[in-house]
Amino acid sequence: MGFRLIVRCVLIIVVGAYAPFSQAHPLRLSLSEIEYFADRQLVSISLRLFLMDVNEALVFDPDSNELRFCEPDESPLAEPLLISYLNDYFYVEANGSRLPLVIKSKKIKGEGIDAALALTFEHKQAEPVSSLAIKNAVFTDLFFDQNNIVYVGH
Repeated sequence: MGFRLIVRCVLIIVVGAYAPFSQAHPLRLSLSEIEYFADRQLVSISLRLFLMDVNEALVFDPDSNELRFCEPDESPLAEPLLISYLNDYFYVEANGSRLPLVIKSKKIKGEGIDAALALTFEHKQAEPVSSLAIKNAVFTDLFFDQNNIVYVGH
């Protein structure tokens, strides 16, 4: 069984176990996947965040519709606020240089309290990656029980 499949199975079990005990989404969790594709000299970053947590962090209201991520009338402040927050709590360094966070794609997965904002970032490397440093402390400023899972692959 592959590592990704194991991580997904564990997440499903954990989410299922906590669901009956909460009115909000079941747990404080983010998932990031960082992959390096040597043949294309590309670092790909995938980040999944509960939308309620994003709203709590950016506009201090988990039920807010103010930013309207991924909607046709998305607020012009949505991406700049998100990137500003992420730059404080999330980064990837390759070969000692911090990779800029420029959103390649974003979409909402799920609905209601289970809605998650899925983001992808890509960065071409001028030279092969010999080292990575990663910080994922998203929402740790808000929630004492926040968990951030980081998967690194190549």
